Amino acid sequence: MKIWSYLRPFNFREYKCLVKVTLTLSKVTSSLYVNERLFDEKSMSYMEGSTTFTHSLKSLHNTEAKVVSGYFNWWNTGIAVIENGQMIYESHPGKDVHYGEKLVKKMYGETTDIKSIQKDKWEKNKHSVFADLILGALFFIVGRATGDLVFATIVGVVAGLSLVLLQRFVKVDILGGFAVFGTIMLLISGIFSWVLQDDYWVQMKGTLLGLLIALVFLIDGVFRQGAYFGARFERYIPGGALQHNRLAIGMSLTGVFGALSNYFVAENFSEDFWLTYTTFLDFPVFLMLFLLVLRWSRKKSK
Repeated sequence: MKIWSYLRPFNFREYKCLVKVTLTLSKVTSSLYVNERLFDEKSMSYMEGSTTFTHSLKSLHNTEAKVVSGYFNWWNTGIAVIENGQMIYESHPGKDVHYGEKLVKKMYGETTDIKSIQKDKWEKNKHSVFADLILGALFFIVGRATGDLVFATIVGVVAGLSLVLLQRFVKVDILGGFAVFGTIMLLISGIFSWVLQDDYWVQMKGTLLGLLIALVFLIDGVFRQGAYFGARFERYIPGGALQHNRLAIGMSLTGVFGALSNYFVAENFSEDFWLTYTTFLDFPVFLMLFLLVLRWSRKKSK
Protein backbone atom coordinates (compact mmCIF):
# COMPACT_ATOMS: atom_id res chain seq x y z
CA MET A 1 0.00 0.00 0.00
CA LYS A 2 1.38 3.38 -1.03
CA ILE A 3 1.96 5.82 1.83
CA TRP A 4 3.43 8.81 0.04
CA SER A 5 5.15 9.93 -3.18
CA TYR A 6 7.68 12.70 -3.82
CA LEU A 7 7.85 14.17 -7.34
CA ARG A 8 11.06 15.91 -8.46
CA PRO A 9 10.96 17.17 -12.10
CA PHE A 10 14.06 18.46 -13.91
CA ASN A 11 15.41 19.06 -17.40
CA PHE A 12 18.50 17.36 -18.80
CA ARG A 13 19.65 18.54 -22.20
CA GLU A 14 16.55 18.31 -24.42
CA TYR A 15 14.82 15.80 -22.16
CA LYS A 16 12.06 16.41 -19.63
CA CYS A 17 12.74 14.19 -16.65
CA LEU A 18 11.02 13.29 -13.39
CA VAL A 19 12.15 11.35 -10.33
CA LYS A 20 9.31 9.82 -8.34
CA VAL A 21 10.15 8.43 -4.89
CA THR A 22 7.37 6.19 -3.57
CA LEU A 23 7.02 4.96 0.00
CA THR A 24 5.06 1.81 0.86
CA LEU A 25 4.74 -0.15 4.09
CA SER A 26 7.70 -2.38 3.18
CA LYS A 27 9.97 -0.54 0.76
CA VAL A 28 10.97 2.69 -0.97
CA THR A 29 11.18 2.98 -4.77
CA SER A 30 12.90 5.61 -6.89
CA SER A 31 11.61 5.82 -10.49
CA LEU A 32 13.20 7.93 -13.23
CA TYR A 33 10.91 9.04 -16.06
CA VAL A 34 12.22 10.57 -19.29
CA ASN A 35 9.70 12.29 -21.54
CA GLU A 36 6.93 10.68 -19.45
CA ARG A 37 8.27 7.14 -19.98
CA LEU A 38 9.79 4.98 -17.26
CA PHE A 39 13.55 4.99 -17.86
CA ASP A 40 14.98 3.40 -14.71
CA GLU A 41 13.58 2.11 -11.41
CA LYS A 42 15.23 0.91 -8.22
CA SER A 43 13.79 -0.31 -4.93
CA MET A 44 15.04 -1.28 -1.50
CA SER A 45 13.40 -2.54 1.64
CA TYR A 46 13.57 -0.47 4.81
CA MET A 47 15.68 -3.23 6.35
CA GLU A 48 18.52 -2.48 3.93
CA GLY A 49 19.24 0.76 5.75
CA SER A 50 20.34 2.97 2.84
CA THR A 51 18.15 5.78 1.53
CA THR A 52 20.03 6.97 -1.57
CA PHE A 53 19.42 5.97 -5.22
CA THR A 54 21.57 6.69 -8.26
CA HIS A 55 20.14 6.67 -11.80
CA SER A 56 22.61 6.83 -14.69
CA LEU A 57 21.88 9.26 -17.52
CA LYS A 58 24.79 8.14 -19.66
CA SER A 59 22.65 6.45 -22.31
CA LEU A 60 20.67 9.66 -22.87
CA HIS A 61 23.76 11.62 -23.79
CA ASN A 62 27.32 10.49 -24.33
CA THR A 63 28.55 11.89 -21.03
CA GLU A 64 29.14 10.76 -17.47
CA ALA A 65 25.87 12.01 -15.99
CA LYS A 66 23.65 10.74 -13.20
CA VAL A 67 20.79 11.81 -10.96
CA VAL A 68 20.97 11.03 -7.26
CA SER A 69 17.80 10.95 -5.15
CA GLY A 70 17.72 10.72 -1.38
CA TYR A 71 16.62 12.25 1.89
CA PHE A 72 18.09 15.63 2.78
CA ASN A 73 16.36 15.64 6.19
CA TRP A 74 14.17 13.26 8.20
CA TRP A 75 11.01 13.78 6.14
CA ASN A 76 11.82 15.10 2.67
CA THR A 77 13.68 13.94 -0.42
CA GLY A 78 15.56 15.82 -3.10
CA ILE A 79 17.59 15.15 -6.22
CA ALA A 80 20.98 16.22 -7.51
CA VAL A 81 21.98 15.97 -11.17
CA ILE A 82 25.71 15.55 -11.70
CA GLU A 83 27.55 15.62 -15.03
CA ASN A 84 31.29 14.92 -15.38
CA GLY A 85 31.70 15.44 -11.65
CA GLN A 86 29.99 18.82 -11.68
CA MET A 87 26.64 19.63 -10.06
CA ILE A 88 24.32 20.98 -12.74
CA TYR A 89 20.99 20.91 -10.89
CA GLU A 90 19.66 20.58 -7.33
CA SER A 91 15.97 20.38 -6.45
CA HIS A 92 16.85 21.87 -3.06
CA PRO A 93 20.01 23.96 -3.45
CA GLY A 94 22.53 23.50 -0.68
CA LYS A 95 20.85 20.38 0.74
CA ASP A 96 22.75 17.10 0.95
CA VAL A 97 20.73 14.25 -0.61
CA HIS A 98 23.10 11.81 1.14
CA TYR A 99 21.86 13.01 4.54
CA GLY A 100 19.79 9.87 5.18
CA GLU A 101 22.62 7.57 4.14
CA LYS A 102 25.08 9.36 6.40
CA LEU A 103 22.61 9.27 9.27
CA VAL A 104 22.22 5.49 8.92
CA LYS A 105 26.01 5.04 8.96
CA LYS A 106 26.24 7.26 12.03
CA MET A 107 23.59 5.19 13.79
CA TYR A 108 24.96 1.76 12.86
CA GLY A 109 28.60 2.27 11.95
CA GLU A 110 30.34 1.60 8.66
CA THR A 111 30.60 -2.19 8.87
CA THR A 112 27.43 -3.16 10.74
CA ASP A 113 25.06 -5.57 9.01
CA ILE A 114 22.06 -3.24 9.13
CA LYS A 115 19.72 -5.63 7.39
CA SER A 116 20.50 -8.34 9.92
CA ILE A 117 19.88 -5.97 12.85
CA GLN A 118 16.58 -4.81 11.40
CA LYS A 119 15.56 -8.41 10.77
CA ASP A 120 16.36 -9.35 14.37
CA LYS A 121 14.31 -6.39 15.62
CA TRP A 122 11.39 -7.42 13.43
CA GLU A 123 11.53 -11.06 14.51
CA LYS A 124 11.48 -9.95 18.13
CA ASN A 125 8.60 -7.47 17.83
CA LYS A 126 6.50 -8.69 14.89
CA HIS A 127 3.97 -10.54 17.03
CA SER A 128 3.04 -7.42 19.01
CA VAL A 129 2.85 -5.40 15.77
CA PHE A 130 0.48 -7.95 14.24
CA ALA A 131 -1.61 -7.94 17.42
CA ASP A 132 -1.99 -4.13 17.23
CA LEU A 133 -2.96 -4.31 13.54
CA ILE A 134 -5.54 -7.02 14.20
CA LEU A 135 -7.13 -5.05 17.03
CA GLY A 136 -7.32 -1.93 14.87
CA ALA A 137 -8.83 -3.85 11.96
CA LEU A 138 -11.32 -5.54 14.27
CA PHE A 139 -12.56 -2.19 15.60
CA PHE A 140 -12.89 -0.81 12.06
CA ILE A 141 -14.71 -3.87 10.66
CA VAL A 142 -17.14 -4.20 13.57
CA GLY A 143 -17.78 -0.45 13.59
CA ARG A 144 -18.53 -0.31 9.86
CA ALA A 145 -20.59 -3.52 9.88
CA THR A 146 -22.80 -2.66 12.86
CA GLY A 147 -22.71 1.15 12.87
CA ASP A 148 -22.38 0.87 16.66
CA LEU A 149 -19.11 2.34 17.92
CA VAL A 150 -19.87 1.39 21.52
CA PHE A 151 -20.25 -2.27 20.57
CA ALA A 152 -17.12 -2.10 18.38
CA THR A 153 -15.13 -0.67 21.28
CA ILE A 154 -16.33 -3.36 23.68
CA VAL A 155 -15.43 -6.06 21.13
CA GLY A 156 -11.96 -4.51 20.85
CA VAL A 157 -11.53 -4.40 24.61
CA VAL A 158 -12.57 -8.04 24.97
CA ALA A 159 -10.14 -9.02 22.21
CA GLY A 160 -7.36 -7.01 23.85
CA LEU A 161 -7.95 -8.58 27.26
CA SER A 162 -7.97 -11.98 25.57
CA LEU A 163 -4.48 -11.21 24.28
CA VAL A 164 -3.42 -10.31 27.83
CA LEU A 165 -4.68 -13.72 28.98
CA LEU A 166 -3.04 -15.46 26.03
CA GLN A 167 0.30 -13.82 26.87
CA ARG A 168 0.46 -15.93 30.03
CA PHE A 169 0.56 -19.10 27.93
CA VAL A 170 2.83 -18.16 25.02
CA LYS A 171 6.54 -17.35 24.96
CA VAL A 172 6.47 -14.69 22.22
CA ASP A 173 5.77 -11.08 23.22
CA ILE A 174 2.33 -10.09 21.87
CA LEU A 175 1.89 -7.05 24.13
CA GLY A 176 5.01 -5.13 23.17
CA GLY A 177 6.50 -4.88 26.66
CA PHE A 178 3.58 -2.85 28.01
CA ALA A 179 1.56 -5.64 29.61
CA VAL A 180 0.66 -3.85 32.85
CA PHE A 181 0.09 -0.42 31.29
CA GLY A 182 -1.78 -1.87 28.32
CA THR A 183 -4.09 -3.90 30.54
CA ILE A 184 -4.92 -0.85 32.66
CA MET A 185 -5.69 1.25 29.59
CA LEU A 186 -7.88 -1.50 28.13
CA LEU A 187 -9.87 -1.67 31.36
CA ILE A 188 -10.26 2.12 31.43
CA SER A 189 -11.34 2.06 27.78
CA GLY A 190 -13.90 -0.65 28.49
CA ILE A 191 -15.33 1.14 31.52
CA PHE A 192 -15.46 4.41 29.57
CA SER A 193 -17.42 2.81 26.72
CA TRP A 194 -19.74 0.88 29.06
CA VAL A 195 -20.64 3.86 31.23
CA LEU A 196 -21.01 6.39 28.40
CA GLN A 197 -23.18 4.41 25.98
CA ASP A 198 -22.96 7.00 23.22
CA ASP A 199 -21.18 7.01 19.85
CA TYR A 200 -20.05 10.62 20.30
CA TRP A 201 -18.25 9.78 23.53
CA VAL A 202 -16.66 6.75 21.89
CA GLN A 203 -15.18 9.20 19.41
CA MET A 204 -14.09 11.48 22.25
CA LYS A 205 -12.48 8.53 24.03
CA GLY A 206 -9.45 8.89 21.76
CA THR A 207 -9.06 12.49 22.87
CA LEU A 208 -9.62 11.95 26.60
CA LEU A 209 -7.53 8.79 26.88
CA GLY A 210 -4.92 10.31 24.58
CA LEU A 211 -4.51 13.25 26.95
CA LEU A 212 -4.35 10.86 29.91
CA ILE A 213 -1.64 8.78 28.26
CA ALA A 214 0.23 11.97 27.30
CA LEU A 215 0.16 13.04 30.94
CA VAL A 216 1.53 9.68 32.07
CA PHE A 217 4.35 9.91 29.51
CA LEU A 218 5.10 13.46 30.61
CA ILE A 219 5.34 12.44 34.27
CA ASP A 220 7.66 9.57 33.34
CA GLY A 221 9.86 11.85 31.25
CA VAL A 222 10.07 14.73 33.72
CA PHE A 223 10.15 12.96 37.08
CA ARG A 224 11.59 9.53 36.23
CA GLN A 225 13.83 10.50 33.29
CA GLY A 226 11.93 8.11 31.03
CA ALA A 227 12.89 5.04 33.05
CA TYR A 228 9.66 3.19 32.25
CA PHE A 229 8.20 4.26 28.89
CA GLY A 230 11.35 5.70 27.33
CA ALA A 231 13.34 2.54 28.07
CA ARG A 232 10.59 0.27 26.74
CA PHE A 233 10.09 2.22 23.53
CA GLU A 234 13.82 2.09 22.83
CA ARG A 235 13.66 -1.68 22.39
CA TYR A 236 11.79 -1.17 19.10
CA ILE A 237 14.14 1.46 17.72
CA PRO A 238 17.29 0.49 15.80
CA GLY A 239 20.51 2.42 16.02
CA GLY A 240 22.28 4.28 18.75
CA ALA A 241 21.19 5.04 22.28
CA LEU A 242 18.39 7.46 23.04
CA GLN A 243 17.80 9.92 25.84
CA HIS A 244 14.89 8.22 27.61
CA ASN A 245 13.56 11.42 29.16
CA ARG A 246 13.41 13.20 25.80
CA LEU A 247 11.78 10.17 24.19
CA ALA A 248 9.05 10.06 26.86
CA ILE A 249 8.43 13.83 26.72
CA GLY A 250 8.36 13.75 22.92
CA MET A 251 5.84 10.93 22.94
CA SER A 252 3.76 12.96 25.38
CA LEU A 253 3.66 15.91 22.99
CA THR A 254 2.83 13.55 20.13
CA GLY A 255 -0.03 12.17 22.20
CA VAL A 256 -1.39 15.66 22.81
CA PHE A 257 -1.29 16.40 19.09
CA GLY A 258 -3.08 13.12 18.33
CA ALA A 259 -5.74 13.80 20.96
CA LEU A 260 -6.46 17.28 19.62
CA SER A 261 -6.49 15.99 16.02
CA ASN A 262 -9.02 13.34 17.03
CA TYR A 263 -11.20 16.03 18.60
CA PHE A 264 -11.03 18.19 15.47
CA VAL A 265 -12.01 15.33 13.14
CA ALA A 266 -14.81 14.12 15.43
CA GLU A 267 -16.29 17.60 15.70
CA ASN A 268 -16.05 18.59 12.05
CA PHE A 269 -16.54 15.42 9.99
CA SER A 270 -18.91 12.47 9.71
CA GLU A 271 -18.74 9.39 11.91
CA ASP A 272 -17.69 7.24 8.92
CA PHE A 273 -14.83 9.57 8.11
CA TRP A 274 -13.73 9.60 11.75
CA LEU A 275 -13.71 5.79 11.76
CA THR A 276 -11.53 5.73 8.65
CA TYR A 277 -9.27 8.46 10.03
CA THR A 278 -8.69 6.86 13.41
CA THR A 279 -8.00 3.44 11.85
CA PHE A 280 -5.83 4.40 8.88
CA LEU A 281 -5.10 8.08 8.33
CA ASP A 282 -3.68 9.18 11.65
CA PHE A 283 -0.83 6.64 11.50
CA PRO A 284 1.22 8.45 8.78
CA VAL A 285 0.94 11.66 10.82
CA PHE A 286 2.02 9.85 13.97
CA LEU A 287 4.95 8.31 12.08
CA MET A 288 6.24 11.68 10.93
CA LEU A 289 5.99 13.11 14.44
CA PHE A 290 7.64 10.01 15.86
CA LEU A 291 10.62 10.47 13.51
CA LEU A 292 10.98 14.04 14.78
CA VAL A 293 10.89 12.78 18.36
CA LEU A 294 13.62 10.25 17.55
CA ARG A 295 15.78 12.96 16.06
CA TRP A 296 15.39 15.04 19.20
CA SER A 297 16.03 12.02 21.46
CA ARG A 298 19.09 10.69 19.70
CA LYS A 299 22.17 11.02 21.92
CA LYS A 300 24.92 13.22 20.61
CA SER A 301 28.19 11.57 19.75
CA LYS A 302 31.04 12.72 21.94
